[in-house]
Amino acid sequence: MELGGEAPDLGRPPVEQEAIQALQQSVGSLLASYGWYFLFACVAVYLLVQKLAEKMRAQRRSRPHATGALLEPDVVVRRQEALAAARFRMQEQLNEQAEKFKEKQRQLEEEKRRQKVAMWESMQEGKSYKGNLKRSQQEIESAASPSSTVPKPKPNKKPLRGGSYNPLSGEGGGTCAWRPGRRGGPSSGG
Repeated sequence: MELGGEAPDLGRPPVEQEAIQALQQSVGSLLASYGWYFLFACVAVYLLVQKLAEKMRAQRRSRPHATGALLEPDVVVRRQEALAAARFRMQEQLNEQAEKFKEKQRQLEEEKRRQKVAMWESMQEGKSYKGNLKRSQQEIESAASPSSTVPKPKPNKKPLRGGSYNPLSGEGGGTCAWRPGRRGGPSSGG
């Protein structure tokens, strides 16, 4: 097959020969225009593949120690036992917390029941049950708190504004005041 001349007839139909010739011309012109770019791209891809392969080999070399440790049955058994022991300790702590919570709930329920009984008895006697309820709650709170401190009385605070203050009236000082708008229609100067 000659590059510059006619290709000898190899027994192919003329349509196929024309298609091959058109393909050769288009590939040839493409390589003539962008050949150096293709060459540089191929070299860059080759170097990139070599770098990645080298990194993969280095990772495989550093892993045998870790994979070997995982494959030793003694190490695996020790890890599983340590994990089971840690889970057991956590479960015990959770159970203790649950028991404490249940005990608190029982105490609260018992206290509520006592209050209801006291309230019912005071109602049967014809006394006010709300006053007794407040006193019994204060007794419970004082018994629950370890230090017996007397609550401080709140100082009498005066209100920030007087009782007659109305922001819509325009009285009471201040620069902001509301004034109703004019009732007439649009002012047309007439």
